[in-house]
Amino acid sequence: MDYPLQKQIKTSVVACIVDEQQRILLTRRNIPPFFGQWVMPGGKIDHGEPIHTALKREVQEEVGLEVTVESLIDVYEHVTVGERRDHYIILYYRATPQSFELSINPDELSEAVWFAPEQLPKIDVPPGCRHILAQLHPQLAWSHLEPPGDLANCEIPGVCPVEKG
Repeated sequence: MDYPLQKQIKTSVVACIVDEQQRILLTRRNIPPFFGQWVMPGGKIDHGEPIHTALKREVQEEVGLEVTVESLIDVYEHVTVGERRDHYIILYYRATPQSFELSINPDELSEAVWFAPEQLPKIDVPPGCRHILAQLHPQLAWSHLEPPGDLANCEIPGVCPVEKG
């Protein structure tokens, strides 16, 4: 099926939620993009919605947590993702949980898990998430999770498998 090239860039905000034990909350998606992969909670910014408001809303909708937004970690761009060739610019923010009882949205996620830093390099995450995690934990061995390069279709699970080292 052919999809028309989208007319606008999708701007999203994502929360890298770090608890007191330095664990990071990851969620497994059950919808595209990145179906089946682990990602951090987040989503689109609605027109007219402040960035921090969007981040807090998305975290609440996806995992039921209240968070305090701390600082921008980095910006990551996904170009021509999937059959629709979507273009995303994602703002990744560090956040601290103010509540801890997870309540996942089953329409978007199959699970949510707190991961210790040493577990992160072994987890199947998209390139943007991997980029942020590697910035937060540069001391970890990320060699087998090198970005797939400019071929954006490799960001979709099962299209271009990343070789395990």
